[in-house]
Amino acid sequence: MTERNPDIAATSGWTPRDIRALVDVKTGTLDPRIYCDEELYRIELEQIFARSWLFLAHRSQIPKAGDFFTTYMGEDPVIVSRQKDGSVAAFLNQCRHRGMRLSRLDHGNAKYFTCSYHGWSYDSAGKLVNVPMEKNGYCSKLNKAEWGAVRVPRIAEYKGLIFGCWDAEAPELDAYLGDAKFYIDVMFDRSDAGTEVWGGVHKWVIPCNWKFAAEQFCSDMYHAPLSHMSAILAVLPDGVPPEAAQWPTEGLQWRSPNAGHGTGFHTPDDQGQLLAAIVGSSVAQYLMESRPRVAERLGNARTTAVNGAHMTIFPTCSFLPGINTLRVWHPRGPNEIEVWALAIVDADAPQDVKDTWGQGITRSFSPAGLFEQDDGENWIEVQRVLRGARARRQPFNMQMGLGNEKSDDRFPGPLSYVFSEAAARGLYTRWARMMAGESHAELARPHEGVS
Repeated sequence: MTERNPDIAATSGWTPRDIRALVDVKTGTLDPRIYCDEELYRIELEQIFARSWLFLAHRSQIPKAGDFFTTYMGEDPVIVSRQKDGSVAAFLNQCRHRGMRLSRLDHGNAKYFTCSYHGWSYDSAGKLVNVPMEKNGYCSKLNKAEWGAVRVPRIAEYKGLIFGCWDAEAPELDAYLGDAKFYIDVMFDRSDAGTEVWGGVHKWVIPCNWKFAAEQFCSDMYHAPLSHMSAILAVLPDGVPPEAAQWPTEGLQWRSPNAGHGTGFHTPDDQGQLLAAIVGSSVAQYLMESRPRVAERLGNARTTAVNGAHMTIFPTCSFLPGINTLRVWHPRGPNEIEVWALAIVDADAPQDVKDTWGQGITRSFSPAGLFEQDDGENWIEVQRVLRGARARRQPFNMQMGLGNEKSDDRFPGPLSYVFSEAAARGLYTRWARMMAGESHAELARPHEGVS
């Protein structure tokens, strides 16, 4: 368990009042220091990453007892391991003797993890089971039960997505996700079989702050018609006119009332050609043919009126339903992230469809993906601009859709026009409230003025 530290001023030069002032949702402005200040980043590791539910792995990555996957919670390395009883355990990838990493593999199957420094050995749940020279070196007085790997106390799964949280006071994952589950299901609950990871994990580092990526997947449909148009034209099949690449203008954006999650999507059911161009015609055909059974499960609205969607589960888990890329934005200081990208496919899809789908995801959203290049370039250039002292003092405009939320009987709210920054305001409000040290009980109450 990580203890909450409400007295931010005692450990940094920032007071809770100062931090809250960085995000002004009433005027729709944002202080760009949130992307580049070293001290704010150190507070983030304690107040955001040590207190939030963080995506750890997809269940298909650790299907059997002994399977493990190594990842990060913030900058803390952790091992996620499937237990004999089918449960999941996660613990710091750190030996308790001198702090060495227990496993330097990305994944595998193991009954034990043995430190390569001094040989302390831990079982698949992180329990210390063997210490070299224990009898003579420690005179048989070492209490191994007290020196196990540090366990992640909260582990929960939703539709194949395994999350962990250090904070024992955090709400249950189900409550944390709230109405986000309605939108998550569009990608992860299309059938009883669920989803699986196709291929491995693409990993790369880019010099930008993690919040640029999280915000874009949460709220920013605004960039797509401009930033991605050249890539869209490039992937259109021969014979398809450029008019097919015209970006839809109808759609909705949803924001979590208080948790920082958000999604946007187009409601017209007219993106078949574009989806086929991005992930493959056989995938588009499979998605169309599977609609009747998906509609029985999720309803017509989520089957036909959630198109070209983007989504972020606060703080760093993002995905694109339909295209089906999932990524985690691992922070590496205020000016750098390590991007982990996974291709997600329906577990019961034909193998040739899975392969075409995975290849299409890789072609469009990966280190060399056509669309990925656009996004990374934008984030990197903004980060470069923020090196300047004067540039850091210019507030960013976050006013799109301010005060214009609405409702739609087909979808949970609050809702706004798809080209809006309502979900971004929600994300940054959650960030500011957590950074200021609000308790989980306080965070559960919606913030006044976010729209």
